[in-house]
Amino acid sequence: MKESDRKALIALPVVVLIGALVAVAGSQGGATLGGIPMFAMAVGAAFLIQWLAFIPSFKAQTEKFYDLTGTLTYTAITLLLIVLTPGVDARAVLLAAMVLAWTLRLGTFLFRRISKAGKDDRFDEITPSFVRFLNVWTIQGLWVIFTAAAAWVAITSSTRVALDWFALVGFLVWAVGFGIEIVADGQKSRFNADPANKGKFISTGLWSKSRHPNYFGEILLWIGVAIVAVPALQGWQWVALISPVFVTLLLTKVSGVPLLEKKSDTKWGGQADYEAYKKDTPVLIPKL
Repeated sequence: MKESDRKALIALPVVVLIGALVAVAGSQGGATLGGIPMFAMAVGAAFLIQWLAFIPSFKAQTEKFYDLTGTLTYTAITLLLIVLTPGVDARAVLLAAMVLAWTLRLGTFLFRRISKAGKDDRFDEITPSFVRFLNVWTIQGLWVIFTAAAAWVAITSSTRVALDWFALVGFLVWAVGFGIEIVADGQKSRFNADPANKGKFISTGLWSKSRHPNYFGEILLWIGVAIVAVPALQGWQWVALISPVFVTLLLTKVSGVPLLEKKSDTKWGGQADYEAYKKDTPVLIPKL
């Protein structure tokens, strides 16, 4: 067995165990269905959906439906929690609407992008390996759980608090982040679609204020979700605030900014205009 496969095999149960621990903590003081905590069921469903989608994807050796499956997971579980959780209030509905608006917009955007590109080169070395490819899908399940934790725990919480300043401020923060992400993604898509820009990097619009404005918007909107959720959390449910922390660390330290910065440096490093752009433009938080 290859070293990469061995590491993936070890990582699989660790990822599931972490998900199980979050399920236990987030379920404290939450609604149940048939005696089973609803948040725990959401966690289990998040993994199950990935594994079911993995089977035909591995058989066809394609990652085309990877992002779409993530969107399906957010959408299906959020809707089911709203429908099945007793005593759902306005805060829960607001949180569900925020998650659904984000995932449906981003999911369709990513699916269109990979459909146009034909493939995602991040998967080139992973797809042929059963264990590594399965591990990637399992990690996506944990990613969904961590990201949606604040919303899902608050939706299923037995603590109900009427809409307040937390809800208003959180929604406004989310709306600003959501808007920034939409505008940034749209600007980059139009830039890349223009044949005149082939081989060039974008440095206009929001991209003149930040090298990764879409990621800034993404982080901001999940902070907004967490703010809305705060009044409904109690005890171990506070683990749900891992949501914005996870998104921030993921995008700034793992798979977002570091990978794209490295890719950009490889393509344009040494070019005077690119080096000037890097020097004058913040990595994440836009300059005023």
